[in-house]
Amino acid sequence: MPIHKIIAILLTASILASCNQGGAPGPGLMHGGSTLNKEDVGTGIGAIGGGILGSTIGSGAGKTAAVIGGILLGGILGNVVGQSLDNADRAAYDRASQQAMEQGKRQSWKNTDNGHHGTITPTKRYTNDEGQSCRDYTQSIYVDGKRHTGHGTACREADGSWHIANG
Repeated sequence: MPIHKIIAILLTASILASCNQGGAPGPGLMHGGSTLNKEDVGTGIGAIGGGILGSTIGSGAGKTAAVIGGILLGGILGNVVGQSLDNADRAAYDRASQQAMEQGKRQSWKNTDNGHHGTITPTKRYTNDEGQSCRDYTQSIYVDGKRHTGHGTACREADGSWHIANG
């Protein structure tokens, strides 16, 4: 799988995973808590994605610097997105993404409480090696006026729902 697809999957997963928590958010590991919260998850997955992206740039000492820079920038981006999205954002995003994948048409979502919004645009549809119906997609998520974009693949599960493919 090309590196840009792996990065897209990781960044998309970080956006989704970073807002997957029930009830009131705990302080998280970064703030002395004992469990992960969406900020922790976003930071970790963003750092991984940034490190992978950095590893594709340069060679020798320049490559090492690019990996370190990618980890730092990816961690910061993941942290910002992780702390910004909440359960209402996730619910609106989930509804729109399921509908987009099912219908094959661009769908928008918006959390009227905080103004966060975005779009999911399905593109190519195909059947993977496991026989699942899959769609590539692009997405844009706006948090506090800043645009975050990504793309990836979602595949239909046996229960009819669509889930991000693991690669």
